Amino acid sequence: MYLTWLDSNSWLIEVAGVKILLDPWLVGDLSFGNAKWFFQATITNPKPIPEKIDLILLSQGLPDHAHVPTLKVLERDIKIIGSPSAARVVSELGYSDVVPLKHQETILVGDVIEIRAIPGSPTGPNQVENGYLIRDLSTRETLYYEPHGYHSLQLKDLLPIDIVITPIINIKLPLLGAVIKGQKNALNLCQWLQPKVIIPTSAGGDVSYSGLLVSLLKAEGDTQSLRKLLNVNNLSTEIIEPISGERFLARTVAPCA
Repeated sequence: MYLTWLDSNSWLIEVAGVKILLDPWLVGDLSFGNAKWFFQATITNPKPIPEKIDLILLSQGLPDHAHVPTLKVLERDIKIIGSPSAARVVSELGYSDVVPLKHQETILVGDVIEIRAIPGSPTGPNQVENGYLIRDLSTRETLYYEPHGYHSLQLKDLLPIDIVITPIINIKLPLLGAVIKGQKNALNLCQWLQPKVIIPTSAGGDVSYSGLLVSLLKAEGDTQSLRKLLNVNNLSTEIIEPISGERFLARTVAPCA
């Protein structure tokens, strides 16, 4: 599998000849409910929109995963697989091939990839969004993605899992606690799955932030502290720190042409 981090939670995943654009935010600013005074994120070094995308995969219906300005500039005939809330967003934008995927449902893509929806992040009363397993059916290599650090115990029944993309730091709000659960949850996940590599997501990349919310957020942990925890627990999982915009083989740290 080849991966390219496109900042924040946006990824290009290339597996079995299929190009998957995951949770894309590639153009325009990011805010919630147009409350820019509260929170706004701006891409400081925009990446080119990848060409010849076969599939868009959306984990949530919130703007930082189903980013409407980005979805408006992509071709409407690209196949989209998403959580039910994300499927509603893209259907309203006029996409013609939309598949809502509920927890534990699977779908084949070109008979070469299997995608399974896993319970992910809670985003409201009685609403839990999606994480995903992406499995190459020829090599059986499997990638797991969950962008907020909420990991279902159901994963233990779906081994082996080789590659994990998830947060490795905590982002906390006063009174509310962690809104992104990294360190401890990332360690627990590595203990459950013993993946070959873990790759952080939800970090900024080439992004600047402003607004009241930013002043309230507190980050805890880093790559070095997680690496120490992995060593203390005798786990061989390697941490790969992606460089924004650089394509790499998921089991190496070297960028690829």
